[in-house]
Amino acid sequence: MNIKEKLKAMNIPEKLSEGVKQGVFLVRSGLGAVVSLFRWSIFTPKGRRLTAGLVVAGTVGLVAASRPVTLIEPGQVGIRMNLVTGNTAELREGWALLVPHIHRLRLYSLKDQVFRPDRSANASGPAPFQSAEGLSIGVEVTLRYALDSARISQLAASVPDDVGRELVEPVIDGVLRSHFARHTVREIFATQRMEIQKALFDEIAPLLAKDGVLLRSVTLGNVDLPQQYRNGVEALLAEELSAEKMRYTLDLKEKQIKETALSAEAEKVRREKVAEAAASEEIIAAKAKAEAMRHILPFKEKEIEQRRLEAEAAKVSRITQASAEAEARRIEADGEADARRKLAESDAYRIEATGKASSEQLAREADLITKNPLLIQKTLADKLSDKIQVIIAPPQAGGFIAGNLLGQSSPKPQYASAPGSRRSESSDESESGYASEGTQQQEE
Repeated sequence: MNIKEKLKAMNIPEKLSEGVKQGVFLVRSGLGAVVSLFRWSIFTPKGRRLTAGLVVAGTVGLVAASRPVTLIEPGQVGIRMNLVTGNTAELREGWALLVPHIHRLRLYSLKDQVFRPDRSANASGPAPFQSAEGLSIGVEVTLRYALDSARISQLAASVPDDVGRELVEPVIDGVLRSHFARHTVREIFATQRMEIQKALFDEIAPLLAKDGVLLRSVTLGNVDLPQQYRNGVEALLAEELSAEKMRYTLDLKEKQIKETALSAEAEKVRREKVAEAAASEEIIAAKAKAEAMRHILPFKEKEIEQRRLEAEAAKVSRITQASAEAEARRIEADGEADARRKLAESDAYRIEATGKASSEQLAREADLITKNPLLIQKTLADKLSDKIQVIIAPPQAGGFIAGNLLGQSSPKPQYASAPGSRRSESSDESESGYASEGTQQQEE
Protein backbone atom coordinates (compact mmCIF):
# COMPACT_ATOMS: atom_id res chain seq x y z
CA MET A 1 0.00 0.00 0.00
CA ASN A 2 1.52 3.32 -1.08
CA ILE A 3 1.32 6.69 0.67
CA LYS A 4 -1.62 8.02 -1.34
CA GLU A 5 -3.70 5.03 -0.46
CA LYS A 6 -2.81 5.49 3.22
CA LEU A 7 -3.77 9.21 3.11
CA LYS A 8 -7.09 8.33 1.45
CA ALA A 9 -7.70 5.67 4.06
CA MET A 10 -7.07 8.28 6.87
CA ASN A 11 -9.20 11.10 5.18
CA ILE A 12 -6.39 13.59 5.77
CA PRO A 13 -7.20 15.88 2.83
CA GLU A 14 -10.70 16.30 4.03
CA LYS A 15 -9.52 17.08 7.56
CA LEU A 16 -7.04 19.66 6.26
CA SER A 17 -9.67 21.43 4.22
CA GLU A 18 -11.99 21.57 7.18
CA GLY A 19 -9.23 23.02 9.39
CA VAL A 20 -8.40 25.71 6.86
CA LYS A 21 -12.02 26.70 6.58
CA GLN A 22 -12.34 26.98 10.36
CA GLY A 23 -9.18 29.11 10.57
CA VAL A 24 -10.38 31.50 7.89
CA PHE A 25 -13.67 31.80 9.70
CA LEU A 26 -11.97 32.61 12.99
CA VAL A 27 -9.75 35.25 11.38
CA ARG A 28 -12.70 36.93 9.75
CA SER A 29 -14.58 36.86 13.03
CA GLY A 30 -11.64 38.39 14.91
CA LEU A 31 -11.09 41.13 12.35
CA GLY A 32 -14.75 41.93 12.45
CA ALA A 33 -14.69 42.16 16.23
CA VAL A 34 -11.63 44.43 16.18
CA VAL A 35 -13.17 46.70 13.60
CA SER A 36 -16.37 46.82 15.59
CA LEU A 37 -14.45 47.61 18.82
CA PHE A 38 -12.44 50.34 17.07
CA ARG A 39 -15.55 51.93 15.69
CA TRP A 40 -17.16 51.72 19.13
CA SER A 41 -14.21 53.29 20.90
CA ILE A 42 -14.04 56.17 18.41
CA PHE A 43 -17.58 56.97 17.49
CA THR A 44 -19.24 56.41 20.87
CA PRO A 45 -18.68 58.68 23.97
CA LYS A 46 -18.25 55.77 26.30
CA GLY A 47 -15.73 54.13 24.01
CA ARG A 48 -13.75 57.39 23.70
CA ARG A 49 -13.58 57.74 27.51
CA LEU A 50 -12.41 54.15 27.88
CA THR A 51 -9.80 54.63 25.19
CA ALA A 52 -8.50 57.79 26.83
CA GLY A 53 -8.29 56.06 30.20
CA LEU A 54 -6.32 53.18 28.69
CA VAL A 55 -3.93 55.59 26.96
CA VAL A 56 -3.31 57.51 30.23
CA ALA A 57 -2.80 54.31 32.23
CA GLY A 58 -0.38 52.98 29.65
CA THR A 59 1.56 56.24 29.62
CA VAL A 60 1.81 56.28 33.45
CA GLY A 61 2.92 52.66 33.52
CA LEU A 62 5.56 53.32 30.86
CA VAL A 63 6.87 56.33 32.77
CA ALA A 64 6.99 54.41 36.07
CA ALA A 65 8.78 51.52 34.38
CA SER A 66 11.41 53.87 32.92
CA ARG A 67 12.24 55.40 36.44
CA PRO A 68 12.36 59.13 35.59
CA VAL A 69 13.57 60.08 39.10
CA THR A 70 16.89 58.63 40.43
CA LEU A 71 18.66 59.17 43.78
CA ILE A 72 22.36 60.09 43.74
CA GLU A 73 24.02 58.85 46.95
CA PRO A 74 26.56 60.90 48.98
CA GLY A 75 30.06 60.47 47.62
CA GLN A 76 28.77 59.97 44.06
CA VAL A 77 28.50 62.23 41.02
CA GLY A 78 26.09 61.74 38.11
CA ILE A 79 26.59 62.65 34.46
CA ARG A 80 23.28 63.15 32.63
CA MET A 81 23.60 62.86 28.83
CA ASN A 82 20.97 64.15 26.40
CA LEU A 83 20.66 61.59 23.61
CA VAL A 84 18.97 64.12 21.31
CA THR A 85 21.35 67.07 21.63
CA GLY A 86 24.47 65.30 22.99
CA ASN A 87 24.88 67.72 25.90
CA THR A 88 26.05 66.54 29.34
CA ALA A 89 25.25 67.85 32.82
CA GLU A 90 26.99 67.06 36.13
CA LEU A 91 24.65 66.22 39.00
CA ARG A 92 25.71 66.04 42.66
CA GLU A 93 24.08 64.08 45.46
CA GLY A 94 20.29 64.30 45.67
CA TRP A 95 17.33 63.54 43.36
CA ALA A 96 17.84 63.66 39.56
CA LEU A 97 15.04 63.93 36.93
CA LEU A 98 15.40 61.85 33.76
CA VAL A 99 13.22 61.93 30.68
CA PRO A 100 12.72 58.39 29.38
CA HIS A 101 14.44 57.60 26.06
CA ILE A 102 15.99 61.09 26.03
CA HIS A 103 18.29 61.21 29.09
CA ARG A 104 20.90 58.66 30.17
CA LEU A 105 22.52 58.85 33.64
CA ARG A 106 25.98 57.52 34.59
CA LEU A 107 26.98 57.34 38.27
CA TYR A 108 30.64 57.59 39.35
CA SER A 109 31.99 57.18 42.91
CA LEU A 110 34.20 59.99 44.24
CA LYS A 111 35.39 57.91 47.22
CA ASP A 112 38.87 56.41 47.40
CA GLN A 113 38.92 52.96 45.87
CA VAL A 114 41.46 50.17 46.39
CA PHE A 115 42.83 47.83 43.75
CA ARG A 116 44.75 44.65 44.63
CA PRO A 117 45.95 42.30 41.89
CA ASP A 118 44.94 39.11 43.72
CA ARG A 119 45.84 36.87 40.75
CA SER A 120 49.50 37.90 41.16
CA ALA A 121 49.74 37.77 44.96
CA ASN A 122 51.21 34.22 45.08
CA ALA A 123 54.16 32.73 43.22
CA SER A 124 52.05 29.67 42.43
CA GLY A 125 49.00 31.74 41.44
CA PRO A 126 47.41 32.00 37.98
CA ALA A 127 49.34 35.16 36.93
CA PRO A 128 52.52 35.69 38.98
CA PHE A 129 55.04 38.44 38.27
CA GLN A 130 58.39 37.74 36.63
CA SER A 131 61.69 39.04 38.02
CA ALA A 132 64.90 39.87 36.16
CA GLU A 133 66.16 36.31 36.80
CA GLY A 134 63.02 34.87 35.23
CA LEU A 135 61.59 33.61 38.55
CA SER A 136 57.89 33.65 39.27
CA ILE A 137 57.14 35.73 42.33
CA GLY A 138 53.98 36.89 44.04
CA VAL A 139 53.74 40.47 45.33
CA GLU A 140 50.87 41.92 47.32
CA VAL A 141 50.39 45.38 45.80
CA THR A 142 47.77 47.80 47.10
CA LEU A 143 46.88 50.90 45.06
CA ARG A 144 44.50 53.54 46.32
CA TYR A 145 42.94 55.84 43.69
CA ALA A 146 39.97 58.16 43.16
CA LEU A 147 38.27 59.90 40.24
CA ASP A 148 39.08 63.56 39.58
CA SER A 149 35.77 65.27 40.31
CA ALA A 150 36.83 68.38 38.38
CA ARG A 151 37.28 66.46 35.08
CA ILE A 152 34.48 63.92 35.21
CA SER A 153 32.08 66.01 33.11
CA GLN A 154 34.76 66.49 30.42
CA LEU A 155 35.79 62.81 30.29
CA ALA A 156 32.32 61.31 30.70
CA ALA A 157 32.06 60.50 26.99
CA SER A 158 35.44 58.69 26.88
CA VAL A 159 35.60 57.11 30.36
CA PRO A 160 34.01 53.63 30.54
CA ASP A 161 31.28 52.79 32.97
CA ASP A 162 33.44 50.43 35.09
CA VAL A 163 36.53 52.57 35.53
CA GLY A 164 38.29 50.15 37.87
CA ARG A 165 38.01 47.03 35.72
CA GLU A 166 38.25 48.55 32.24
CA LEU A 167 40.71 51.40 32.82
CA VAL A 168 42.67 51.17 36.07
CA GLU A 169 43.44 47.44 36.20
CA PRO A 170 45.01 47.11 32.71
CA VAL A 171 47.25 50.14 33.21
CA ILE A 172 48.42 49.05 36.68
CA ASP A 173 48.97 45.43 35.67
CA GLY A 174 51.11 46.41 32.67
CA VAL A 175 53.24 48.85 34.68
CA LEU A 176 53.77 46.37 37.54
CA ARG A 177 54.88 43.56 35.24
CA SER A 178 57.25 45.75 33.24
CA HIS A 179 58.71 47.30 36.39
CA PHE A 180 59.23 44.05 38.34
CA ALA A 181 60.88 42.51 35.28
CA ARG A 182 63.67 45.10 35.53
CA HIS A 183 64.61 44.17 39.15
CA THR A 184 65.99 41.09 40.81
CA VAL A 185 64.13 39.21 43.53
CA ARG A 186 66.53 40.45 46.19
CA GLU A 187 65.96 44.06 45.16
CA ILE A 188 62.17 43.59 45.21
CA PHE A 189 61.81 42.08 48.67
CA ALA A 190 64.84 43.54 50.45
CA THR A 191 67.32 46.10 49.17
CA GLN A 192 65.27 48.46 46.92
CA ARG A 193 61.76 48.01 48.25
CA MET A 194 61.10 51.69 48.96
CA GLU A 195 62.73 52.81 45.68
CA ILE A 196 60.56 50.43 43.67
CA GLN A 197 57.44 51.62 45.48
CA LYS A 198 58.27 55.26 44.73
CA ALA A 199 59.11 54.49 41.10
CA LEU A 200 55.80 52.67 40.63
CA PHE A 201 53.90 55.67 41.98
CA ASP A 202 55.80 58.06 39.71
CA GLU A 203 55.13 55.88 36.66
CA ILE A 204 51.47 54.98 37.25
CA ALA A 205 50.21 58.38 38.44
CA PRO A 206 50.70 60.25 35.09
CA LEU A 207 49.13 57.40 33.09
CA LEU A 208 45.97 57.42 35.21
CA ALA A 209 45.84 61.23 35.42
CA LYS A 210 45.28 61.40 31.65
CA ASP A 211 41.99 59.57 32.12
CA GLY A 212 40.88 61.62 35.13
CA VAL A 213 42.02 59.15 37.82
CA LEU A 214 44.11 60.41 40.77
CA LEU A 215 46.53 57.90 42.30
CA ARG A 216 46.73 58.30 46.10
CA SER A 217 49.33 55.73 47.12
CA VAL A 218 51.15 52.55 46.14
CA THR A 219 52.10 50.02 48.83
CA LEU A 220 54.13 46.84 48.45
CA GLY A 221 53.17 44.10 50.87
CA ASN A 222 54.28 40.49 51.23
CA VAL A 223 56.58 39.02 48.57
CA ASP A 224 55.92 35.34 47.92
CA LEU A 225 59.09 33.58 46.67
CA PRO A 226 59.46 30.14 45.09
CA GLN A 227 60.29 27.41 47.59
CA GLN A 228 63.72 26.62 46.09
CA TYR A 229 64.70 30.26 45.99
CA ARG A 230 63.44 30.69 49.55
CA ASN A 231 65.63 27.79 50.71
CA GLY A 232 68.63 29.28 48.91
CA VAL A 233 67.95 32.71 50.39
CA GLU A 234 67.66 31.24 53.87
CA ALA A 235 70.99 29.43 53.44
CA LEU A 236 72.58 32.62 52.09
CA LEU A 237 71.16 34.64 54.94
CA ALA A 238 72.52 32.10 57.41
CA GLU A 239 75.98 32.44 55.82
CA GLU A 240 75.71 36.22 55.83
CA LEU A 241 74.60 36.19 59.43
CA SER A 242 77.51 33.95 60.31
CA ALA A 243 79.95 36.23 58.49
CA GLU A 244 78.34 39.28 60.09
CA LYS A 245 78.59 37.64 63.49
CA MET A 246 82.27 36.83 62.87
CA ARG A 247 82.90 40.42 61.80
CA TYR A 248 81.24 41.76 64.92
CA THR A 249 83.18 39.20 67.00
CA LEU A 250 86.48 40.36 65.49
CA ASP A 251 85.54 43.99 66.03
CA LEU A 252 84.66 43.16 69.62
CA LYS A 253 87.99 41.38 70.14
CA GLU A 254 89.89 44.36 68.69
CA LYS A 255 87.97 46.71 70.94
CA GLN A 256 88.68 44.46 73.91
CA ILE A 257 92.42 44.47 73.05
CA LYS A 258 92.37 48.25 72.74
CA GLU A 259 90.41 48.48 75.96
CA THR A 260 92.97 46.25 77.72
CA ALA A 261 95.85 48.35 76.39
CA LEU A 262 94.13 51.56 77.42
CA SER A 263 93.33 50.08 80.82
CA ALA A 264 96.98 49.05 81.30
CA GLU A 265 98.16 52.50 80.24
CA ALA A 266 95.64 54.12 82.53
CA GLU A 267 96.71 51.84 85.38
CA LYS A 268 100.37 52.74 84.72
CA VAL A 269 99.59 56.43 84.73
CA ARG A 270 97.44 55.97 87.83
CA ARG A 271 100.26 54.17 89.67
CA GLU A 272 102.77 56.83 88.64
CA LYS A 273 100.45 59.52 89.86
CA VAL A 274 99.83 57.58 93.08
CA ALA A 275 103.59 57.12 93.59
CA GLU A 276 104.24 60.80 92.93
CA ALA A 277 101.44 61.74 95.27
CA ALA A 278 102.78 59.36 97.94
CA ALA A 279 106.32 60.76 97.56
CA SER A 280 105.02 64.30 97.72
CA GLU A 281 102.94 63.36 100.72
CA GLU A 282 105.96 61.82 102.48
CA ILE A 283 108.09 64.90 101.70
CA ILE A 284 105.39 67.18 102.96
CA ALA A 285 104.95 64.96 106.04
CA ALA A 286 108.71 64.99 106.72
CA LYS A 287 108.87 68.74 106.38
CA ALA A 288 105.86 69.10 108.60
CA LYS A 289 107.40 66.69 111.10
CA ALA A 290 110.70 68.58 111.14
CA GLU A 291 108.87 71.84 111.56
CA ALA A 292 106.77 70.28 114.28
CA MET A 293 109.85 68.87 116.06
CA ARG A 294 111.45 72.30 115.99
CA HIS A 295 108.46 73.60 117.90
CA ILE A 296 107.97 70.44 119.99
CA LEU A 297 111.53 70.12 121.42
CA PRO A 298 111.17 73.12 123.80
CA PHE A 299 107.89 71.67 124.95
CA LYS A 300 109.55 68.26 125.45
CA GLU A 301 112.33 69.84 127.55
CA LYS A 302 109.76 71.64 129.61
CA GLU A 303 107.80 68.42 129.92
CA ILE A 304 110.94 66.52 131.14
CA GLU A 305 111.68 69.23 133.67
CA GLN A 306 108.07 69.14 134.77
CA ARG A 307 108.18 65.36 135.18
CA ARG A 308 111.43 65.61 137.20
CA LEU A 309 109.88 68.14 139.50
CA GLU A 310 106.76 66.00 139.74
CA ALA A 311 108.94 62.97 140.65
CA GLU A 312 110.72 64.93 143.38
CA ALA A 313 107.39 66.18 144.67
CA ALA A 314 106.07 62.61 144.62
CA LYS A 315 109.20 61.39 146.46
CA VAL A 316 108.82 64.02 149.18
CA SER A 317 105.14 63.25 149.36
CA ARG A 318 105.79 59.50 149.70
CA ILE A 319 108.44 60.09 152.41
CA THR A 320 106.08 62.36 154.30
CA GLN A 321 103.27 59.85 153.85
CA ALA A 322 105.50 56.96 155.03
CA SER A 323 106.59 58.93 158.12
CA ALA A 324 102.98 59.76 158.88
CA GLU A 325 101.96 56.12 158.40
CA ALA A 326 104.82 54.93 160.68
CA GLU A 327 103.86 57.43 163.34
CA ALA A 328 100.23 56.40 163.00
CA ARG A 329 101.15 52.72 163.30
CA ARG A 330 103.29 53.45 166.39
CA ILE A 331 100.42 55.36 167.97
CA GLU A 332 98.07 52.52 167.07
CA ALA A 333 100.45 49.95 168.59
CA ASP A 334 100.75 51.98 171.79
CA GLY A 335 97.00 52.35 171.97
CA GLU A 336 96.50 48.62 171.28
CA ALA A 337 99.05 47.70 174.01
CA ASP A 338 97.34 49.98 176.49
CA ALA A 339 93.98 48.50 175.51
CA ARG A 340 95.27 44.93 175.94
CA ARG A 341 96.83 45.78 179.28
CA LYS A 342 93.66 47.34 180.50
CA LEU A 343 91.69 44.37 179.16
CA ALA A 344 94.01 41.96 181.00
CA GLU A 345 93.67 43.95 184.16
CA SER A 346 89.91 43.96 183.80
CA ASP A 347 89.91 40.16 183.16
CA ALA A 348 92.12 39.57 186.22
CA TYR A 349 89.89 41.74 188.34
CA ARG A 350 86.79 39.98 187.01
CA ILE A 351 88.29 36.53 187.69
CA GLU A 352 89.39 37.58 191.12
CA ALA A 353 85.95 39.03 191.93
CA THR A 354 84.23 35.96 190.48
CA GLY A 355 86.49 33.62 192.46
CA LYS A 356 85.82 35.50 195.65
CA ALA A 357 82.07 35.41 194.97
CA SER A 358 82.21 31.69 194.16
CA SER A 359 84.26 30.97 197.28
CA GLU A 360 81.84 32.87 199.43
CA GLN A 361 78.89 31.09 197.72
CA LEU A 362 80.48 27.67 198.28
CA ALA A 363 81.16 28.56 201.88
CA ARG A 364 77.56 29.57 202.40
CA GLU A 365 76.34 26.40 200.64
CA ALA A 366 78.70 24.25 202.72
CA ASP A 367 77.39 25.80 205.94
CA LEU A 368 73.83 25.29 204.66
CA ILE A 369 74.48 21.61 203.76
CA THR A 370 76.19 21.07 207.03
CA LYS A 371 73.18 22.38 208.79
CA ASN A 372 70.68 20.56 206.49
CA PRO A 373 72.15 17.32 204.97
CA LEU A 374 68.87 16.38 203.24
CA LEU A 375 69.06 19.51 201.05
CA ILE A 376 71.40 17.68 198.66
CA GLN A 377 68.90 14.88 198.21
CA LYS A 378 66.10 17.36 197.60
CA THR A 379 68.09 19.29 195.06
CA LEU A 380 69.00 16.09 193.23
CA ALA A 381 65.41 14.95 193.29
CA ASP A 382 64.26 18.32 191.88
CA LYS A 383 66.72 18.05 189.00
CA LEU A 384 65.74 14.45 188.24
CA SER A 385 62.01 14.98 188.59
CA ASP A 386 61.38 15.78 184.88
CA LYS A 387 63.35 12.70 183.67
CA ILE A 388 62.62 9.81 186.03
CA GLN A 389 60.00 8.97 188.54
CA VAL A 390 61.34 7.69 191.86
CA ILE A 391 59.91 6.97 195.26
CA ILE A 392 61.97 8.51 197.98
CA ALA A 393 62.24 6.23 200.91
CA PRO A 394 64.00 7.12 204.05
CA PRO A 395 67.62 6.12 203.63
CA GLN A 396 69.28 3.72 205.88
CA ALA A 397 71.14 5.09 208.71
CA GLY A 398 74.14 6.93 207.52
CA GLY A 399 73.13 6.34 203.82
CA PHE A 400 72.52 8.63 200.80
CA ILE A 401 69.47 8.54 198.56
CA ALA A 402 71.60 8.63 195.40
CA GLY A 403 74.38 6.57 196.76
CA ASN A 404 73.90 3.84 194.18
CA LEU A 405 74.00 6.44 191.35
CA LEU A 406 77.22 7.83 192.71
CA GLY A 407 78.73 4.38 193.19
CA GLN A 408 78.73 4.44 197.03
CA SER A 409 78.20 1.21 198.89
CA SER A 410 75.78 1.12 201.75
CA PRO A 411 77.17 0.14 205.22
CA LYS A 412 76.71 -3.47 205.91
CA PRO A 413 75.09 -4.38 209.28
CA GLN A 414 76.89 -6.63 211.60
CA TYR A 415 75.09 -9.93 211.92
CA ALA A 416 76.07 -13.04 213.57
CA SER A 417 77.67 -15.40 211.24
CA ALA A 418 74.90 -17.79 210.69
CA PRO A 419 73.98 -20.03 207.85
CA GLY A 420 72.66 -18.15 204.82
CA SER A 421 74.41 -14.90 205.64
CA ARG A 422 76.45 -15.04 202.46
CA ARG A 423 73.42 -15.56 200.38
CA SER A 424 71.59 -12.54 201.78
CA GLU A 425 74.62 -10.34 201.18
CA SER A 426 74.90 -11.42 197.61
CA SER A 427 71.20 -10.86 197.15
CA ASP A 428 71.50 -7.34 198.45
CA GLU A 429 74.39 -6.61 196.18
CA SER A 430 72.57 -7.96 193.15
CA GLU A 431 69.48 -5.96 193.99
CA SER A 432 71.58 -2.85 194.44
CA GLY A 433 73.22 -3.50 191.02
CA TYR A 434 69.89 -4.00 189.35
CA ALA A 435 68.60 -0.77 190.81
CA SER A 436 71.63 1.22 189.73
CA GLU A 437 71.48 -0.22 186.16
CA GLY A 438 67.77 0.64 185.88
CA THR A 439 68.43 4.15 187.10
CA GLN A 440 71.23 4.64 184.56
CA GLN A 441 69.03 3.30 181.70
CA GLN A 442 66.22 5.69 182.64
CA GLU A 443 68.69 8.64 182.70
CA GLU A 444 69.98 7.67 179.26
